[in-house]
Amino acid sequence: MRVVIAGGHGKIALIMERLLSERGDFVAGLIRNPAQADDLRVAGAEAIVLDLESASAEEVAARLRGADAVVFAAGAGPGSGIDRKTTVDRDAAILLADAAETAGVGRYLVVSAMGADRRDSQEASDPVFAAYLDAKAAADEAVRGRPSLNPTIVRPGLLTDESATGRVRVAETTGRGTIPRADVAAMLVALLDAPATGGLTFELISGDTSITEAVAVLTG
Repeated sequence: MRVVIAGGHGKIALIMERLLSERGDFVAGLIRNPAQADDLRVAGAEAIVLDLESASAEEVAARLRGADAVVFAAGAGPGSGIDRKTTVDRDAAILLADAAETAGVGRYLVVSAMGADRRDSQEASDPVFAAYLDAKAAADEAVRGRPSLNPTIVRPGLLTDESATGRVRVAETTGRGTIPRADVAAMLVALLDAPATGGLTFELISGDTSITEAVAVLTG
């Protein structure tokens, strides 16, 4: 399998790159900063220097040709303002979808955010976080409407750097919870092997179900 990950130097992406390369898949990561390339190589991934905030869909498509799947794991980051929530969390995800369609990629996974379609009063009172959720919701909707990409949208809970547990909970709405980034990465790899999960949007937190069983629940 050939997989290209946007946001290739992110914590989830680096774990995912290592998991894919260790099992023999080809994986590449899209990065803005060429200084990050060595970290991707250590993870077993090819580094592709490309800025999704300035590249055209045609330029991105040229780097995606031959890929079986793309993963949007990019994000503006916690220190960014409202403008970059729009240009990265929304626009870059849509640009990647445009490029994937042009390149004939048949699978698209999105790392979204819990609560993208709803928010509580505390979240609504924070304009930057509200803009982030709005950007994620708009991107999810745009990607969901492209059946040719067989998209799966994953909305994890609060991310942690704890060790992987291999056990999760998946549901349309799980309620608040946390999950290690390593388990999100492992879930994404499992979803790449489960094209029947295309068209689904679900939340993901730590739980009592193995990742294999969780994917079976989603496809059942």
